[in-house]
Amino acid sequence: MPQITVDYSAVLSDGFDRAAFAKALHEEVVRTAAAKPEACKTQFRRTEDTTVGPDTEGHGVVHVTLGLLAGRTDETKATLTENVLDLLRAHVKVAEGLAFHASAEVRDLDPSYRKYEV
Repeated sequence: MPQITVDYSAVLSDGFDRAAFAKALHEEVVRTAAAKPEACKTQFRRTEDTTVGPDTEGHGVVHVTLGLLAGRTDETKATLTENVLDLLRAHVKVAEGLAFHASAEVRDLDPSYRKYEV
């Protein structure tokens, strides 16, 4: 915990500094949601096809999902998602002519959540 997934359009690959974003994101999650730095795990999933409305081209999408153990207030979750959007603005350079859509959400991990490390 936290379990973080970043889905992003392939057209953003060259302009998305994923390593710097993950580092800044982990620092933000520690600061805002009181997570432990060593517990932050982020996976990036590149998507080849993006469709927005009727358009199959000309759009780049990033969606960040943060799964945290239950107990954070709605205010903390909202602050974290707003700060994640600010981090995306800083770490994604969008090519000219490309529409950029960014979103983030914080969800509580199910009580059945368990982890295993070796």
